[in-house]
Amino acid sequence: MQRHWRVVMWVVIAFLPGIANAQSPFAGRWDLTITTPKRVYPSWLEYTDQGGSPAIRMVGRTGSAHAVRDARVEGSHLMFADPQSSGDGRWDLTVKDRKLQGRTPEGEVSGVPAPALNRRPPAAWTAPQPLFNGHDLSGWLADQPSKSHWVAENGELRNQDAGANLRTVPTFGDFKLHIEYNCPGGGNSGVYLRGRYEVQVEYEPPDKNDAFHGMGSIYGFIAPAKEVAPRPGEWESYDVTLVGRNVTVIRDGVLIIDHAEIPGITGGALDSHEAEPGPLYLQGDHTGGLKFRAITISVPGQ
Repeated sequence: MQRHWRVVMWVVIAFLPGIANAQSPFAGRWDLTITTPKRVYPSWLEYTDQGGSPAIRMVGRTGSAHAVRDARVEGSHLMFADPQSSGDGRWDLTVKDRKLQGRTPEGEVSGVPAPALNRRPPAAWTAPQPLFNGHDLSGWLADQPSKSHWVAENGELRNQDAGANLRTVPTFGDFKLHIEYNCPGGGNSGVYLRGRYEVQVEYEPPDKNDAFHGMGSIYGFIAPAKEVAPRPGEWESYDVTLVGRNVTVIRDGVLIIDHAEIPGITGGALDSHEAEPGPLYLQGDHTGGLKFRAITISVPGQ
């Protein structure tokens, strides 16, 4: 009997590390959809374990990735307070079969695991194709047509005043994008890749934005590795390669983001369906005065 109990104890001890390190069913990144009485909008959440306690950051309808407060798991429920939500900001989530359900201060929430999007770069790209013809808005749609101040003039796509955002009719998976922009002092816009990941365009006061929210950043997630001298009111360029969720950004010939992973959608995204193709989406609801030109795209070739 003594030998039998020794064997049993060794089996239990062997399995203890696995038990101790069992992953929470909430662990990972989640693409969320929030349904309110008036609208449906995307959100994003990342759950990690830090010393036995949940650590959560999230992205809401607008704004940046941020930490939540008072995160805890009680039974099958994950609860926390989002400082950017309305009211008390309380969220209550459950998970079953790798799907999230629950309540937020705004309404109901559902979620699915965010896709890894681990794709290899294509062997070849097509020749660049123009997305803007230089003389009208063919191939583009405003999200709020009655508030749109976008016009095509002299080969330039101009947003004359804050109002509507603008997106391409075609959608894209992996691509190489070239876009030239002219941002005035005090201007704020963004170039959303697949309509989900914002490359920041801004010349707001120097003390307003840190590197994770400044020119050339993937808003709130990735700061540029190098600084480029500001040139408000002058033409500049981005060359962006996006494969899966891996992004490279060249600003005016300077490599500022080199094959970095984008964790999730950024505030203001069109949706949270990360596995799907999406449009090029230009932010126009912040400030006017932005101009864009020479917008071309290449996609994986044969």
